[in-house]
Amino acid sequence: MPELPEVETTLKGISPHLLKKRVTGVVIRETRLRWPLDANLSAILRDRQLVSLTRRAKYLLFAFSGERSGTLLVHLGMSGSLRLVAPGEPPRKHDHLDIVFERDDCLRFHDPRRFGAVLWIGNRPYQHKLLRNLGPEPLAGEFDGRYLHRVSRGRKLPVKQLLMDNRVVVGVGNIYASEALFRAGVSPVRGAGNISLNRYNLLAIAVKDVLAGAIEQGGTTLRDFVNGQGRPGYFKQSLRVYGRGGLPCRTCKTPLKEIRLGQRSTVYCSACQR
Repeated sequence: MPELPEVETTLKGISPHLLKKRVTGVVIRETRLRWPLDANLSAILRDRQLVSLTRRAKYLLFAFSGERSGTLLVHLGMSGSLRLVAPGEPPRKHDHLDIVFERDDCLRFHDPRRFGAVLWIGNRPYQHKLLRNLGPEPLAGEFDGRYLHRVSRGRKLPVKQLLMDNRVVVGVGNIYASEALFRAGVSPVRGAGNISLNRYNLLAIAVKDVLAGAIEQGGTTLRDFVNGQGRPGYFKQSLRVYGRGGLPCRTCKTPLKEIRLGQRSTVYCSACQR
């Protein structure tokens, strides 16, 4: 599914084209998303100006001005994407929503599995139930080894599951948790409370490096993801463990192990990761 780098890539791709522009219309083709799409969205957004576009975790927040200012929250779900399309471009299958801006810029929401979301959440977005209990951003200064060491004390769950808990840190999904743990030399099955501060320092740095590298390469396209211009991400070529179960470790040639952890596929090197 699109994770933090893919969402950040989308944000960077569409922001320059849409900021400060007014909505001229909305085309709804399918309302049955993860939560029903508001059939009145056209009336809500029409003539509003997009004043900011930000990301929180894997959510995009479109802040609009108007008589009643408010925020449109967008989540890409398991297979969704947002892309800019030319005026009059025919919709493809699973193109559920268009938001049309002045000068004919059209933002199209595509979601084959319909696990994504497009919600009008008013003018206090960070108090919304989907956002208010989220942990820190992994690329922020407050996320470091000391923080991970502190929140992990007394916890027996595997460290990979700690990294994927959005109440601990947001946006570190399966792909990037696996890759960061490999770079830091930490086994994903190791108990979170049994890892030293030194190793958490290495892990926090690895998380930041992996995410920054993925953003630089436009995210990771495994199946469905495309950026705002419809192009795939290229971080897949840099993956060292994710999706490589049974293949030789790129560092030591030991066959990589693949297990189920927290109902997610987990690949790691038993020799390099302790």
